[in-house]
Amino acid sequence: MASADRIRLVLLFGGRSAEHEVSCISALHVLRAIDPARFDVVPIGVTRQGRWLSAAESVAALPVAAPSLPSPDDESGPELDPMPTLLPARAGSGQPVVAFPLIHGPTGEDGTIQGLLETAGVPYVGAGVAASALCMDKGLAKRVLEASGLPLGRWLGLRGAEVNEGVAERVAETLGYPVFVKPANLGSSVGVTRVADGPDLAAALELALRYDEYLVIEEAITGREIEVAVLGNESPRPSLPGEIRPSHAFYDFEDKYLEDGAGLLVPAPLEPAQVEEVRSLALAAYRALQVDGMARVDFFLEEDGRGFLINELNTIPGFTPISMYARLWKETGLDYPQLVDELVSLALDRYHRRSGFETVRK
Repeated sequence: MASADRIRLVLLFGGRSAEHEVSCISALHVLRAIDPARFDVVPIGVTRQGRWLSAAESVAALPVAAPSLPSPDDESGPELDPMPTLLPARAGSGQPVVAFPLIHGPTGEDGTIQGLLETAGVPYVGAGVAASALCMDKGLAKRVLEASGLPLGRWLGLRGAEVNEGVAERVAETLGYPVFVKPANLGSSVGVTRVADGPDLAAALELALRYDEYLVIEEAITGREIEVAVLGNESPRPSLPGEIRPSHAFYDFEDKYLEDGAGLLVPAPLEPAQVEEVRSLALAAYRALQVDGMARVDFFLEEDGRGFLINELNTIPGFTPISMYARLWKETGLDYPQLVDELVSLALDRYHRRSGFETVRK
């Protein structure tokens, strides 16, 4: 029986994205860290076709050693209408409700589900609609960061209709090889290819266009991979930085989620001045893109060149057992249950602050 003094936490996972499986892993990690004395958890899976399913029975039957929540595609739980599922807990019982979207990639991390929750009047964990959309689109985010005077590597943005025979020459002239070709609106290194020379570019573009109609092509930067976790709304704070040392040619999907072969150094072995600089840049990027709640800010460090270069911001970073976001906060002094508690508190804070705006013209 739900009690009014517990927050009903609606855990959303799965989704219509190539990162569907990653979301199921993240959701299990969050579920196991939640304090049942404080939260009444309602797990809801979203299938690849966009159907919302109750996952309560599947979660209850999970074996102790389960690696992830079962994909809602594989389950036969009752189908749900999103609005009645979210609203009655708040309006009917008086019990506060917060949604925790853990749907990575398109339709989960790009402002889509955030817009649904805004329309429903439900507080939710993480960035708002505009910041979610900006950070999900690598090209748009880079343009805003550049306009804010923040340091980036060289890059090109293309739409599928702009891909032609002249692209390889343009890349050679403006970026030089090797380069990375990426779908603009995706994460977890899905659809990403490292291209060593012009003849290999066409296949990489074709792969990226399977996932999105917008692409980014980035110079291959030789440097250390540094990450900073940021947490907060109006007064965000950065974690200590961490460093990734990939076991593959780059930090790809297998290295992130399947093999656990990458070296994750927390904290990163940096000089004190470098630590302060990268934390300051992480906050500047977070504010420039108007992020609330949380984000992981990824950098390259060219030690004998341009210094720290911002790669991207992830507004729903992975919460898997080998996730950097939670590890960075643990090293900074915030353990996992405390992190979940603070994210929910930030969601409520943002909701109450924004609910105070006038909705009637005077």
